[in-house]
This record gives sequence, structure tokens and C-alpha cells, in this order.
Amino acid sequence: MKKTVLIFILLFRLAIPALAQQPNVQKQPPPPQPEPPTAQSTQDEVVRITTNLVQVDAVITDKSGKQVTDLKPEEIEIQEDGRGQKVTAFSYIPLESGTVRSPEPARPLVPNAPPIPAAPLHREQVRRTIALVVDDLGLSFESAHYVRQALKKFLDQQMQPDDLVAIIRTGGGIGALQQFTSDKRLLYGAVEKVKWNPVVHSGIGGFGPTGNSDPNGPVSDADIDQLREELFNVGTLGAVSYVVRGLQGLPGRKSVLLMSDGIKLFEPGNATANRRTEIAMKNLIDLANRASVVVYTMDARGLQSLGFTAADDSGVDSDGGSFGDILSARRANFFESQGGLIYLAQQTGGFAIRNNNDLSSGIKRVLDDQKGYYLIGFRPDESTFDKVSGSRTFHRLQLRVKRPGKFNVRMRNGFYGVTDEEASPGGTSRQQQLISALTSPFTSSGVEVRLTSLFADDVKSGTIMRSILHVKGRDLTFTEEPDGWHQAVFDILAVTFGDNGIVVDQFGRTHTLRVRAETYERIAKDGFTYSLTVPIKKPGAYQLRAALRDVSSGRVGSASQFIEVPDIKKKRLTLSGVVVKGIAPAVFKKMGSARDNKENADDSVDDSDPNAGPAMRQFKTGSYMLWGMAIYNSQVDKATGKPQLQTQVKLFRDGQPVFVGNQLAFKAGEQPDWKRILVNGAIQLGSDMPPGEYALQVIVADLLRKDKHNVANQWIDFEIVK
Repeated sequence: MKKTVLIFILLFRLAIPALAQQPNVQKQPPPPQPEPPTAQSTQDEVVRITTNLVQVDAVITDKSGKQVTDLKPEEIEIQEDGRGQKVTAFSYIPLESGTVRSPEPARPLVPNAPPIPAAPLHREQVRRTIALVVDDLGLSFESAHYVRQALKKFLDQQMQPDDLVAIIRTGGGIGALQQFTSDKRLLYGAVEKVKWNPVVHSGIGGFGPTGNSDPNGPVSDADIDQLREELFNVGTLGAVSYVVRGLQGLPGRKSVLLMSDGIKLFEPGNATANRRTEIAMKNLIDLANRASVVVYTMDARGLQSLGFTAADDSGVDSDGGSFGDILSARRANFFESQGGLIYLAQQTGGFAIRNNNDLSSGIKRVLDDQKGYYLIGFRPDESTFDKVSGSRTFHRLQLRVKRPGKFNVRMRNGFYGVTDEEASPGGTSRQQQLISALTSPFTSSGVEVRLTSLFADDVKSGTIMRSILHVKGRDLTFTEEPDGWHQAVFDILAVTFGDNGIVVDQFGRTHTLRVRAETYERIAKDGFTYSLTVPIKKPGAYQLRAALRDVSSGRVGSASQFIEVPDIKKKRLTLSGVVVKGIAPAVFKKMGSARDNKENADDSVDDSDPNAGPAMRQFKTGSYMLWGMAIYNSQVDKATGKPQLQTQVKLFRDGQPVFVGNQLAFKAGEQPDWKRILVNGAIQLGSDMPPGEYALQVIVADLLRKDKHNVANQWIDFEIVK
């Protein structure tokens, strides 16, 4: 706790009581919460393939495209390899959004005010889990532009509060999978990374221009292009497979939307062409079917005329037959490239969106399709899992609606005769447990951990990200040692990802914690903190993920935090991370007296409640929440030699403001460095504020600046407890 004390001695030397504000919060009923999934839906949400059960999902619509939700088991027939099967399980799982949108908040009081902090999304609240996969290994320059526009519109208008979303580039790194989130800040950052990649096979437009090559050379340009295209297609399908594996353990209706300029799978007259692509496609389809992931595809090229363009080489033979051959080949190549997208969607229960210039409407079609689905189970034949010629066979599935009328059925077209147990053998190593917890978008609660990451800039150290991991001691397994010692062993793995998915820094170690009785009792009661400092060489968005595993019990805990590191060198108004601490009202008054009497500030800091420290951030109603931060690059008045700043604080719950503080003039006092100003304040949390998760937002305005960068903000989440 000594390090925590020193931090707050530095931050709270200034006049705390003068900045204290108290939220005047009227007691209101808690906002509507989504109903938790029923036991049946939670249990049956995963498609299963076992020796005594094959379970698949299906979407059934009428002739107008509206979902049919009231079918009974006797109104459907399911066949395996043309043989009717007895339905043993049948239910409709609705996925209507359970989160009620609150009214739009009032206009911000400060010009250029920052966005409202996002409300956290818990596992039980998720209704749709969506991976928007952008095939930047194959997008043309034009397609990349239109895809980026459609993704921004999705975030602005179509994404719902209970959606868990990832925007992933097939050319990104392994860290791309870490971005499943409901936080739009992360997603907007991912959209900005969607750009045309000039090193891949796609050009400026939706198809390449005609040109001259030497067909008599040792290797023709067409052969090279075909090899490049096939390799990139395999890379794209491999990236989608990686995403599907990550989706396998996530909640909600799981879907992937692949946005691509096409995948050529079938080529008439050449049975051996694209063999690598065909193998990768079959593996992806089987994986998606077992993971209960529906794959939708979108041709990002939209509607193409397929005629000659200004980019084409006019030097080709001018006779009519030659022009006709070129146009015919272009059309064939275009439609063949759509064939792979259509096949992938059909085989996994989705649909393909093509020949549509409005990509946003295509995304909306996918979202509208996520309203619900049927889960249908049957007992497979004994021969289903027999090997034929040493390999497992593919079994085709068909579903027919016996109710009068015209219906459209979309479901997985089949499965390989391999059980889930054979496909994913049991047993998980220590490393696999840590990595699994690290890659999940949700915290693991086997060991309760809490993470706080803060950006700061120092003259000597430069830009750093300082993180504090609080571990609940009673969740660890302590063994009694001789002479009154207690011992616990735990593994810790922490990884920092950049916004491009690249690992910036990683740390892994096994620790043996050995303490005597008095320290053991304190750790068991209050827990302990683990500190990490990561130097940051480049500005940008980062995500720190940490996982901790108790070796004796195998329990795992994890936490993650997003942090945006600005570029200090741009001289824009910038704020460090916010440090918060809670203290009792009596101690707060004592701090003011200590300042007035110029007593040692160390004696006035309350360490009695470690849960109210910077790591845990759990504050009791009626207590004071102290906050502190640093302001960088503020303008200085030439006449007074001091800045002119205003500060304002806001409190949010579930993304909606519950308290808006006054705009206060910052009293600078004495500062060692006017480019790095320390500022602090306090808020008393009203006794009528209901327990729950909140966010503190601190806004600073530089009155001397006349540009659009005169306002900066930072925010941090905290919890109010009784």
C-alpha cells in the first residue's frame, strides 16, 4: 500500500476541499435489464455432434422472407443422407434485443466534448456475437473505401447495446481476435485500419485491367496471378477459421460476415485448379458447423458492369472476336469468384450478398437474420461414425417443412462423421488455460482480479503504461508450511496488444508467494496488488490483457483494459490516466485540516479500505472519491505565465449521465513543469446512489487555445457498493 500512498501524496497536495462536489442524484429505479437466458437456451446453444445426438440449427422463413417461429416438431422432417430421422429435440431460440435503449443524452456543456463512456457488457447480456471480417488480402482500392463507409454506418446506426462485435482484417496479426467488444472506441479504431493493401493481388477497381503478357514464356503472368490468388484465398480462409475458433466459446447467436472481393473455388474444365482453396474451404465449413457459427458473405465490389473501362489496354487486337473473348473471360472470372462466397455461406447456414452497391443494407440484412433460430436434434445411425476407406465420410442433412405453404430453409448442409470428443480431445494444459482466459472478451472469475491501466508521460522515462493488478487473496490456495509460513503458487501471463494486433510487450512468470501468519491474514482479507510498467514507443490504441492461474486448484482469473496513448509531440491538449481513491467523510475533513495546519500529508491518507484503492475502485455510498491526473501541453498566458484551464467532471451509469459537475476554473498554484500540470478533485458519492457500475469522466478545456484541440478528456470505471 506504500506505493499507493505516495501516488496520492503527489496528487492531493493541492486544495482538495475547494474542488469537492456532491452529486445531487434522485433515487430512480434501475434501468431495464435484459432477461437472462433460460436454462434450456443456455444449455442447448451449442450445436453438438455425438454418438447419440446430432444437433443443428436452422432459420425458416415464409415466402415474404419473414421468420416462422411457431412450428411444431411434427411439422418438420429432417433427413441424414436421404433417410428420415426421428426428431428428439426441437425448440425455437428467440434472439430479440433484450437491452432497452435509453433516450439520447443532452448536448454536452463544453464545446468539442468527448464521447460518453461505454457501459460494460456482461456475458449474460450478450444476444448477438458478430465478427465482421474484412478480407484486406483481396480488397481493391475502391472496395476498401466502400467497406470502411459501411462499417462506420454500422457502428453509428445499426449496432445494438447487447452486441458483442469484432472488426477483423484477414491480413492482421494474432491480436486481432482480442478485439471482441461492445466498446465503440475500439471498433472505430479497427475501422480506421481497413485500408487497401497494394502488395496483394487486387488493384484499384473491382477487376484487373486487360493487358499484354508473354504466353510463351517459362511461366506466364496468368499462372503467376493464379498462384498468388490461390495463396491469398487460403490465407483468407485460414484467418476466418481462426476467428471461428475464437467464437466457439462465446455466448449469443454467433455469426461471421466475410466482406471480400471474391474467392474463386470452382473453375469449369479444370478439376485440379484451386485445390488448396478447396481443402481450406472444407476445413472451414466443418469447423464453423461444429462451432455453431453462421457465415455470411458479401461481395464488396457491388454491382459491376463488366464492360471495358478506361484502365484497359487499348492495344489488344481490335477484331470483334478478340474483344468478345476478353469480355467473356472477364464475366466468367467475376462470377467464378462469387462462387466461393456463395458456397461458403450456403454450407454454413448463412447467405451471400452480391451485386448490391449499398453495402450498409447488406449488413442490415445480416442483422435482421439474427432474430432467432430453431435447434433440432436427432439420434444418428450407428454407421454415421464408421470409417470408409480409412476416413470419415461427409453426411448430408436436409430439412423439410410439412406445413402447407412455401418456406425457405437455411441450415448447415451436413457434417463429417467425427464426434465433438474426437475433434476436440479433452485435457487442458496450464498454458492453454491462461491463453484461453487471455483471449476471451470476458473476464474469468475463478480468481477475482481487477486491472487498472494508466497512461502517463515523464521527462526521464518518456511515455509509459502503468498497470496495477489487484488479486483477491482468498481465491488462491495457500498451504501451511513449517514455522507458521503460508505458501501459494500462481502463474501470471500479461500481453499488451497494439491496435494492429501485434504484441507490443508480454510477460509470463510463475510466482511462489510465501508469507507469515499476520501477512497471510491481511492478504486473505484484502488481497494484494501486482504492478506492471510497459514503455510505449509509439502513440495509438493498446489493450492490456492479464490472466492469473492458481496452480493448486487450476482456477483462472483474467482482466483486460483498453487504453489510448496520445502523441504528446503533437502539442495538443492531453490528459494522463485518472487515478481514483475512496475515503470516508471524516478522513476527508481531516485532510483539509492537515493542509490548513501544514501537517504531513502522509498522516491524512486513509488506508483502511483497500477495496477503495486505485486498483479495485469499489466505493461506499456517502464516501468521497478523490481523483487526480496530469495535464500536458496546455497554453501559458504570456502576461501571467500561467495557463487558463477549466475542469468538469461527469458520472455515468449504463452509458447515461447521472451527475454533471460545474465548470470550475483551475487554480494552478505552483507547478514544477507547466507542460505537465497536476490536477485533482473530489466528489462525494450520495447515499441515495444505487449500487452498481459507474464511470467518472474528467473534461479539461484550455481557454487560451483557439483550435479544435482545446478540449481533452479521460475516464475510468468504478463501482458503488453498500
